[in-house]
Amino acid sequence: MKTKITWYFVMGFFLLTQFAFAQQKTITGTVTDNENMPLPGVSVMVRGTTKGAQTDFDGNYSISAERGSTLVLSYIGFKPTEILIGDSDTYDASLQVETGELEEVIVMGYVSKRREDLTGSTVQINSDELQQTPMASVDQALQGKVAGLQISSSSGTPGAVQNIRIRGVSSITAGNEPLYVIDGVPIINTNSATNSAGDALATSSLSPLASLNSNDIESMTVLKDASATAAYGARGSNGVIVITTKSGRSGKTAISVSSYYGFTNNAIDGPEPLSGSQRETLYYEGLMNSYGLSSMAEARTYAVETLGDRAGYGAWNAAGRPSTNWKDVVTNRDATIQEHTISANGGSEDHTFYSSLGFYEQEATVVGADFERISGALNVTQKISDDFEFSSSNTASHSFQDGLLEGSAYFSSPHSAKYFMSPLDQPYNDDGSYNLNTGLPNPLYIAENDIDQSRLTRILSNNTLRWDIPVEGLSFTSRASIDYQVYNYKSYNNRISGDGSDTDGGSFEISRNSAIYVFQNSLDYVLNLGDHNMDFKLLQEYQKYNSRYLSADGDNFVTDGLTNLASAGNPTGVNSQFNDWAVASYLGTASYNYQSRYILNGTYRREANSRFANENRWGNFWSVGAAWNLHRESFLKNNDLLNNLKLRASYGKTGNANIDTNLYQVLFNYDADYAGTGASYPAGYGNEDLSWETSYTFDTGVEFGLFQNRVTGSFAYYRRETEDLLLEVPLSFTTGFSEQTRNVGRMENKGFEAELSVDVVRSNDFNITLGGNIGTVKNEVLEVSLDANGVEIPVTNPNSSYQRSTSGTMVYEWFLPTWAGVDPATGVDTYYTDGVGSEVTTSYTQANRVYQGSSALPTLTSGINLHVDFKGFFLDASGYYAGGHKIYESWHRYLNQGNRYTTETYNGYTDLLDRWQSPGDITRVAKVVDEYQPWTYNSKFLHDGDYFRLRNVTIGYDVNADALANIGVSSARLFVRGTNLYTWVKDDNLSHDPEVDATGFTSITTPPIKSVVFGVNLKF
Repeated sequence: MKTKITWYFVMGFFLLTQFAFAQQKTITGTVTDNENMPLPGVSVMVRGTTKGAQTDFDGNYSISAERGSTLVLSYIGFKPTEILIGDSDTYDASLQVETGELEEVIVMGYVSKRREDLTGSTVQINSDELQQTPMASVDQALQGKVAGLQISSSSGTPGAVQNIRIRGVSSITAGNEPLYVIDGVPIINTNSATNSAGDALATSSLSPLASLNSNDIESMTVLKDASATAAYGARGSNGVIVITTKSGRSGKTAISVSSYYGFTNNAIDGPEPLSGSQRETLYYEGLMNSYGLSSMAEARTYAVETLGDRAGYGAWNAAGRPSTNWKDVVTNRDATIQEHTISANGGSEDHTFYSSLGFYEQEATVVGADFERISGALNVTQKISDDFEFSSSNTASHSFQDGLLEGSAYFSSPHSAKYFMSPLDQPYNDDGSYNLNTGLPNPLYIAENDIDQSRLTRILSNNTLRWDIPVEGLSFTSRASIDYQVYNYKSYNNRISGDGSDTDGGSFEISRNSAIYVFQNSLDYVLNLGDHNMDFKLLQEYQKYNSRYLSADGDNFVTDGLTNLASAGNPTGVNSQFNDWAVASYLGTASYNYQSRYILNGTYRREANSRFANENRWGNFWSVGAAWNLHRESFLKNNDLLNNLKLRASYGKTGNANIDTNLYQVLFNYDADYAGTGASYPAGYGNEDLSWETSYTFDTGVEFGLFQNRVTGSFAYYRRETEDLLLEVPLSFTTGFSEQTRNVGRMENKGFEAELSVDVVRSNDFNITLGGNIGTVKNEVLEVSLDANGVEIPVTNPNSSYQRSTSGTMVYEWFLPTWAGVDPATGVDTYYTDGVGSEVTTSYTQANRVYQGSSALPTLTSGINLHVDFKGFFLDASGYYAGGHKIYESWHRYLNQGNRYTTETYNGYTDLLDRWQSPGDITRVAKVVDEYQPWTYNSKFLHDGDYFRLRNVTIGYDVNADALANIGVSSARLFVRGTNLYTWVKDDNLSHDPEVDATGFTSITTPPIKSVVFGVNLKF
């Protein structure tokens, strides 16, 4: 099902003539700061109007006003001042420095703290910044906004899962994804498109975060160090992302409308496939190189008479040499994207509410895929009595993803087909029907007749009752939350062409219902004793997860159009499973500050996880932190240069239990068949000593603000050592098992982070702010498991034997033979036998694998942002850089090596045209040969992963409030926004998109998109 909803907005704004006030006179004055320094270009307003206002660079102003009106003087970074106009014609004022930035409240999930009181490393992104990225999944808005946060796309298919790492990786084989917390409740955010074992399906991934409407989110806070994450115990090692939804505000009901519509394309075009004539030339050249033929003419004759025109070029020439660029055929250019949200909030002293309804739709940049979401939210608070308050936040959404076969050489996938399809094949017959006599299945026919659809319905309900106990500063809160997800996946391969043609069609369906229940009870106490301020929290939490899974498949469909399993003539399988786990914990936090100068924070959490045996189920996690607000010391107060200076440090212990359930148990499977009778067999060796990984993190930093906070920033250093790594240790085959999960090994991550923001120009009508962040991470494996002889057992990536770890290396460092170049004399690839500096050989089998000194993990990330505004017009821009890592070009055997795969069976890239042709040629592309070459993983296809992406550019106009006053609109914003408009790639040999997932391999999945949207935000 695909619902098409297109809203067209035709908005006209008319400038209104302002009414002159009776008995007006000109008011003048001078505005200075608290040090009697003039404030240039101060903002001047007579309550609601700026008529006649003039300012200069000496702090002088003038404005038309009448007796009894209120004069409002304001300046960025200072507290506004209001003056009642009397008989005088002159009113001078001195504005005080605004400390509101220091009073900003940072939401950390279980607790909220003033920025001044933080001892840990946190970054909070507000709703305006989140909405600058028009994408299905809200976490994509974090890219480039947070120092030390790395984000990459697993697929550009709308709604796909993103890969996020905070300060590198804390584990080798356990999960490295951060914990997500919504309104104080931990949730699960794993790929929904998985089978009963949790393995990803062949289709596009689907992120549960794609079910959230970014317009409903007030802020996202990234918690990075132990002081900030220890409250989450055994799930805090990978960092925490706290999502806070919007709530109502007392007062008159306000209506907001947000809408945009635009177009998307691939951020990078990617490799260009060979044309028919280019591919033919390479094919004949391969025959010449392999069989000693002297000319192209001789090669053509040889191809027809000796080889029987096996590649089809003879027939192709006879047909007039029609050539197809399948890349153009399957690309959906200017794919549409749109989102529309209407919300309302308001209330009174006793109750508030926020509600919204949203619709999002995005077409993929390749045929046959799209994403839709309908979402709603209702958040309410009700004061039951003077002592009791009830609040409830609720979101519901239904997401539909028409996905693609991805992640491998699925020849029915439209996106990969553009590289594998032969240019000799035509997409249509002469009568306009689909051509089904192609070498590989026609992707256009497949896109129209196959099904790969995911549906996710998600309901989040969070309900809280707060009791202000009749003891000053003491309160009790009880919370109950549920995250209920219903996922359905349906796959159908048609009976005519493609993967289902051999079985008269095939269908596969999954139904999975999962629920996460969280119950919390907490006691809060705030104690203020003059200059001494303390607050305490005691919290008990219980979280329970359960999931029920059912799948079935079948084939042999009697006719077209029947896709449900009831119509399958041959049921081929059925599977059902149940999975659950539970976490119970007790938490205590304490904070102390003296005159907001000296800050101490402490956290202790005792937690039990059902993934481990009873005797190892409970663990203790903790942190301590301290901060010193130097700017509040007497010797730095009233300092013209320094407005904010804080030193902070923290140390603590967190954990990681992100592994499969039941690994500690000896397991038997009961899905075997023995002579028609159900049977069981040993499935897991078990390990009752199994426990969580533990991470010890030290973090220290300095935060500062200069020149009335025109220059603000921070510097930080961190070191995180992870112990008791959860690794798969090989076992003797005499046990009947190949491996066992154990707690062995150590690893560390350390690095520096910096953030800086500069108000280059700060005035009433014109402002320029330039900012950025940078983060480094140095990863090193310190220890792995040993065999019986005390020899280290390298940890190999289960997805690639060419990535592995041992002490002294990085996590999954590239482990490959080293390419030595193309021999100019013979045109063949050469390799070093044992890395650079060793002997050179033309035999790939004689080249030993060596560590390449790099991994897929970026060692440097950075973000930059720019804001400019002038009299209502504004420009916002941001960019993201990642570098210091290597990524590997996948599928080069079939697509980027001069052999029969690229010239006869599939299709190659135009990079092959720069091949070796005659002795003396200097090139990185070996000569073309007429053979099917084996896989030769080597450093030739290992590329620098450095890239920069212009992430967002927004140009807009905030309509003057005076022009809207009489039409019932309180504010209006018009904007044009571009995303991923430009991408720079360091390595000229890397033609794929550089933003790859955590595996480090380029892919032939849908790349990230670039978009241009036109939008309007209205408030009534």
